[in-house]
Amino acid sequence: MINVTKSFLPDQAEYNAILKLSWDKAWVTNRGELVKQLEEKIKTKFKITNIIATTNGTLPLQIAIKALDLKGEIITTPFSYIATSSCIAWESCTPVFADIEVDTFNIDPLQIEAKINDKTTAIIATHVFGNPCNIDAIAQLAKKYNIKVIYDAAHAFGVTYKDNSIFEYGEVSTCSFHATKIFHTGEGGALFTKDNALNDKLYYHHNFGHDGPEHFHGIGINAKMSEFQAAMGLTVLPYFDKIIARRELLYRLYYDLLKENEDLQFQKILDNTVYNYAYFPLVFKSEEQLHKVKNALNENQIFPRRYFYPSLNTIPYLKGELMEISESISKRILCLPLYYDLTEEEVKHITQIVKKQI
Repeated sequence: MINVTKSFLPDQAEYNAILKLSWDKAWVTNRGELVKQLEEKIKTKFKITNIIATTNGTLPLQIAIKALDLKGEIITTPFSYIATSSCIAWESCTPVFADIEVDTFNIDPLQIEAKINDKTTAIIATHVFGNPCNIDAIAQLAKKYNIKVIYDAAHAFGVTYKDNSIFEYGEVSTCSFHATKIFHTGEGGALFTKDNALNDKLYYHHNFGHDGPEHFHGIGINAKMSEFQAAMGLTVLPYFDKIIARRELLYRLYYDLLKENEDLQFQKILDNTVYNYAYFPLVFKSEEQLHKVKNALNENQIFPRRYFYPSLNTIPYLKGELMEISESISKRILCLPLYYDLTEEEVKHITQIVKKQI
């Protein structure tokens, strides 16, 4: 069986050796030594101003909305995982969708500006499949209209734009360290900001609002990463460059084998980007063609994923308007298997099946 992804797991003995530091102290949660080590190693490796490790990748979005005191309408993308929009609704704000660019699959700054009104307080934009949004244009809109920017960078670990970590953009960036991601802690995530005062606010929000053991800054929630999660991150992180190199090789092999087919569209990666090869998405000519390919792959025990389907504006509780490009892309896009242990022979086999069906 070949799934769309597979978690990278080093030798279990490596994980156990790191976890023993926590185990011996019987300190397994509440910001122990391993969590702090992981934060420092990520901060140093990617030249990041601030990082707060969290127990998953969804809570950071909710905490960012809370910490920025956002109300009213937040403009966001219809082409993302459900968490991006559900967090807005969960925090009693109104998600307003702006359509995406047909080539990058990211939210279109022109469509963002068309949606801005006196109720707009922020933009939450996703770096889709790790591909940076048009950060410069979004920053200009934020300044022009005095609104905040949160980046959902769930897929973008290790990505740089203009020689800076992708996490250094916007008021807040968030990431997922879920087991399906390039870098993972089993389940986990993080908050990033360059604003030290805002970082303090994010920090207390993620820890019940504590100001020491007996006092509280304000409202908070429990989003702390455990030592078990941090141990996994510390085990995986030393392999990160090796993981990226392997994924790039497989990504480029897919592209070379499929690029001549005129029925297929590939994602355009933003200029000035060092990419992380998080996914290999294909857009087919029609939804019927997608189903034909998907069924043929499934018959061969190969399981790609329809990322992202459906377009979020079509989900009833989000009450979105028509988004022509997002709805069209979401019906025709399929992410092919891509992970460290995938072999070149398997990539060739997958592409042969794809080409035979189109």
